[in-house]
Amino acid sequence: MRNVDYKRARHFQVDLSAFRNILEIDTERMVAKVEPLVSMGQITKATCPMNLSLAVAPEFDDLTVGGLINSYGISGGSHIYGLFTDTVVAMEVVLADGQVVRATMDNEHSDLFLWHAMVPRHDWAPCFSRDQAHSCQGIHEAHIYTPVRGTLKEIAEAYADSFVPRDGDPAKVPDFVEGMVYSSSEGVTMTGVYASEEEAKKKGNRINRVGWWFKPWFYQYAETALKRGEFVEYIPTREYYHRHTRSLYWEGKLIIPFGDQFWFRFLLGWLMPPKISLLKITQGEAIRNYYHDNHVIQDVLVPLHKVSDALEFAHRELEVYPVWLCPHRLYKLPVKTMVHPEPGFEQHRRKGDTSYAQMFTDVGFYYAPASVLRGEEFNGAEAVHRLEQWLIRNHGYQAQYAVSELSEKDFWRMFDPSHYEHCRRKYGAVGSFMSAHYKSKKRQKERGGGARS
Repeated sequence: MRNVDYKRARHFQVDLSAFRNILEIDTERMVAKVEPLVSMGQITKATCPMNLSLAVAPEFDDLTVGGLINSYGISGGSHIYGLFTDTVVAMEVVLADGQVVRATMDNEHSDLFLWHAMVPRHDWAPCFSRDQAHSCQGIHEAHIYTPVRGTLKEIAEAYADSFVPRDGDPAKVPDFVEGMVYSSSEGVTMTGVYASEEEAKKKGNRINRVGWWFKPWFYQYAETALKRGEFVEYIPTREYYHRHTRSLYWEGKLIIPFGDQFWFRFLLGWLMPPKISLLKITQGEAIRNYYHDNHVIQDVLVPLHKVSDALEFAHRELEVYPVWLCPHRLYKLPVKTMVHPEPGFEQHRRKGDTSYAQMFTDVGFYYAPASVLRGEEFNGAEAVHRLEQWLIRNHGYQAQYAVSELSEKDFWRMFDPSHYEHCRRKYGAVGSFMSAHYKSKKRQKERGGGARS
């Protein structure tokens, strides 16, 4: 995990711990008003019994609304609704001078709203937000697991076909989709649609309560499709939303190597997962540097038509498996924000693209590279640097919660600074809040010693 020492570079700390309340769920307007520290676990616990959900509900219980607005909030439904920020309809934002303003897409602070809508890290704190909700259309989700074998290019094509029908029929687009690539020749695509309780309980249908503490970790369970072949089951909607929480995707295997064993799951599985905040507090500098050199945690956003290239590049440079694939729309906005579609994408109309949005994919790498597992040498800093350069050349983006090797020049090559700098000047952030690059850059002591830059 990335060093967060930048948080100590402040004159005083503002206590936001009380801002963790769901203020209102408006079932007529289909909007939820929440405070920034409200977690996804809180929201799904409140909305799912009402047969409602946020349009984008990212997977981990502890992810907060404020954190998701500040970063890349993504879920299995993002191929329809976009990133988490695309579902926000209004924000109350605290500026550098303490003033609170309400920003929407069409009021006098629309530039601030658009800036928040597409930025890897920002300089103001959202005080409240209103997020779009939608009907779940059922309390279960019919889930299809489909094994895929072939080259990485063929796996990428099968993944794209799972949510972009070749005949263009919108009725065939699933409500949820994700892919997991287990090796350079095997993967599993998973698609789901909302289903009623009556349908789920029909004779012959199988309901899988994946959220129970003793159940197999989801990524390992999905991998069984490679032996079983394609199969269908029904998963309670809230348990589907948080399917990766117990195992932290597959990082849990490195944190607790025996955590996936039945005896541990049955006796102690209720303890999972360890809190990310606790891991950050207890992670010393030596351990952090060890992970920087021998471990990869990276989320990168790439255009859908570049997924096969990204997988092939990552196999050569990282060889980290499993790999998570999750599609999302990247909308064309009135101004060029830090994260934006490829210029002229609407003219090509590639698979998944529309006139108003380009289809991207989050490609997630969270594990030790195969070379490390084999006991061979691996230079994490150089590998991440090469990945970043590939992203810059291919109009991709790196999630800035992870370790970044980007220089200031390369950071602004990846993330367009024009609208960002306009808003920093207009709203008084310059001289009060550090820039996004300073927050995410690697400190000297992370590079192997020396004074802090």
